[in-house]
Amino acid sequence: QVQLVESGGGLVQAGGSLRLSCAASGRTFSDYAMGWFRQAPGKEREFVAAISRSGGYTLSSDSVKGRFTISRDNGKNTVYLQMNSLKPEDTAVYYCAADLDGRGGRLRIAVEYDSWGQGTQVTVSS
Repeated sequence: QVQLVESGGGLVQAGGSLRLSCAASGRTFSDYAMGWFRQAPGKEREFVAAISRSGGYTLSSDSVKGRFTISRDNGKNTVYLQMNSLKPEDTAVYYCAADLDGRGGRLRIAVEYDSWGQGTQVTVSS
């Protein structure tokens, strides 16, 4: 399995921006599609965005479309989530995940993923 470590979370005012990073180690990073999920207190884990192995295909949830951008650098074994125009409802723990076999719309499904990071807290104040 691949090991994942997220960073870049923090406290930001509404309308601000953050960039999350997820560094991978242990296996060939480009073998994995990557996803970002989030979980707010008392809520289920929610799909945010995903990116294919090459980076040529991305998808995102309707709630973040136009505000968040997922990207990856296979040379650096890192996936990113650029978050702009943040809202208080974006407050959650954000997790990155790696999927060895998934593709297309199945990347929205959390159980498809093989490895998870420990999460990073994002708090957006109003």
